[in-house]
Amino acid sequence: MSVETVQAGVSAAAWDALQGAYDLQVHVAPDVIERRIDDLDLAKEFLAHGLKGFVLKSHYFPTAERASVVTKAVPGIRAFGAIALNHSVGGLNPVAVELAGRSGTKIVWMPTVDAANETAGRPDGTKAKLPFWAKIQLELAATGINPPPMTVIDADGNCSAAARTVLELIKKYDMILATGHLGRREIFALVNTAKEIGLRKVVVTHAEFPSQSLTAQEQFELAELGAVIEHCFTTMHTGKSSWEGMFEATRKTGVKRTFLSTDLGQTINPPVAEGFAMFAQKMLDAGFSVSDIRHMAVTIPASLVE
Repeated sequence: MSVETVQAGVSAAAWDALQGAYDLQVHVAPDVIERRIDDLDLAKEFLAHGLKGFVLKSHYFPTAERASVVTKAVPGIRAFGAIALNHSVGGLNPVAVELAGRSGTKIVWMPTVDAANETAGRPDGTKAKLPFWAKIQLELAATGINPPPMTVIDADGNCSAAARTVLELIKKYDMILATGHLGRREIFALVNTAKEIGLRKVVVTHAEFPSQSLTAQEQFELAELGAVIEHCFTTMHTGKSSWEGMFEATRKTGVKRTFLSTDLGQTINPPVAEGFAMFAQKMLDAGFSVSDIRHMAVTIPASLVE
């Protein structure tokens, strides 16, 4: 590392565990939501700390083109693009997914802010501890721009025809399927269908996030079906879920089927790289080894995006 990286409460071992790491979920500017850093400065921050790259996530826009510019502008960093299948891109839109594949997109998130399972941000939904994007959702609804929320299953609980088409396109371009803010019934249907069609890369998005709240046993079962389980720093850091619950689930599922992301970039949360190191420190303090953390922050993410 080329800069002093040991902040208060974060050990050199935590930073060592992250050397060469990828963060597969960051929310940075430019965005319609205010962010604490933009993608170019994040790339410089990661490079200074010995991290290797990140996936740019937006709930509203595809990011592959941005990622290509960042990778060229900051040699030594690899930025990757993604798309979230919300209403802003036409929902479960095969045209959007086909073009995402052609543009080198790495992750396709199933609906997040527009998922039927995600009630935050809906006029009739929960109002407790609303995320930043909920304000935009409520503003859109107030203007009358309020398409119905989406699901990926049919009345029988099976993967819908539209969702299956999207999965086939994800497979075609060897992209990563991520489950977004779907509910557990949808997640199991999606992961089972992905296994059935031979889709190689399946991620269960921030498993502890309130709209998922997957138990340790459910995470284990999804991993047995071939998914890898993502744990995001912000979920526990902001008190949406407990650290002990996440540690328990990681031990049950196993570090070889688990990876760590930050989900950072919000103005009120720590800087992304620092938050990643805080996450590594939490894992060390819980008894996970440097080797364990490196596997979850470096090896598995690299196997997904490289």
